Amino acid sequence: MAGTSFIVIMTETLPAGLLSGLASGLGTSQGTAGQLVSVYALGTVLAAVPATVLTRGLRRKPLLIGGLTGFLVANTVTALAPSLPVALAARLLGGAFAGLLWSMLAGYVRRIVPERLAGRALAVAMAGTPVALAVGTPLGSWLGGVTDWRWAFGAMSVLSALIIGWALLAVPDAPGQRSYERKPLPAVVRVPGVTPILLTVLAWIFAHCVLYTYVGPYLRGFGVSLGVDLALLVFGVASLAGLAVTATVVDRALRRITLASLALFLAAGGLLAAGGVSDALAVAGLVLWGLGFGGGATQMQTALAESAGPDTDVALSLFTVGFNLAIAAGGVVGGLLVESAGATVLPAVMGAAALVAFAAVLAARRTAFPVGR
Repeated sequence: MAGTSFIVIMTETLPAGLLSGLASGLGTSQGTAGQLVSVYALGTVLAAVPATVLTRGLRRKPLLIGGLTGFLVANTVTALAPSLPVALAARLLGGAFAGLLWSMLAGYVRRIVPERLAGRALAVAMAGTPVALAVGTPLGSWLGGVTDWRWAFGAMSVLSALIIGWALLAVPDAPGQRSYERKPLPAVVRVPGVTPILLTVLAWIFAHCVLYTYVGPYLRGFGVSLGVDLALLVFGVASLAGLAVTATVVDRALRRITLASLALFLAAGGLLAAGGVSDALAVAGLVLWGLGFGGGATQMQTALAESAGPDTDVALSLFTVGFNLAIAAGGVVGGLLVESAGATVLPAVMGAAALVAFAAVLAARRTAFPVGR
């Protein structure tokens, strides 16, 4: 399961480290080549809800294998693409399968472990995400640099095949949702707790992406001597630590760990806003940022699963859509701010959005994040 989340994130972010090679290899500009990331996100947003609704009655293991096979095909076609339109079509396909896998993965994980370990199991499955961001994407960029960008996507196809084989051997099956249990989509949205969690997701992921997307301009704007690669490594390692802490407590202290994570996020915004004073403050801000954000997705998915119950997969498809819309919004708003006011304002925007998320969790004391959970 962690291998699956690694593949999904690695496939999404890989073009960011290969833009120069992609542009020259496909005969286009770097800005246009960057749309390979945007098209992937678009596929995820468009496919997540309908794909999940249409497949929620299917058994989980064949669906997992099917989704991974989709990544195998999409990355192989991208690696062999003779032109930009073919690469874009392959990326759209990969994004669609990402929408399906993100929506079903958390519910599947929770079904194959004892209920008392459901949150911890989800944290393990989500560990592939920070590993991909901290280690996988830089490795893919390095491989594309020493060989060719096509080999990086080819390596992802090989990894997908290995995970498929491992899943066939090791992952137990689980049934889909029975027909009489299936609520229509509007009824799932009205389930108590679902809307506050989705609001928290939108605010929190926007707060993260508005700075993460432009961490390079932020570092240069404040004159921080840390390189982008080292800054992202610090953030990634801290994220893994935050995820590990979440794994140990999320099953018995969901509300407290979520509020604590957002409090760290707010503190990180303050330190990063003062990053121009010294490199040490900037590094401390990166560490708190990673610690606060590392377990965030697991906390949100755990809360959503506990609120939605049998309709977890459909609720998580809404989570996937909200997550990707927040990523897109963070990129757009952050870009506008960088161009108009400079990247040094981004930590303040990050803190303001995180405060909205903190208030949403604080207010949802009876439904989404109940006291005493």
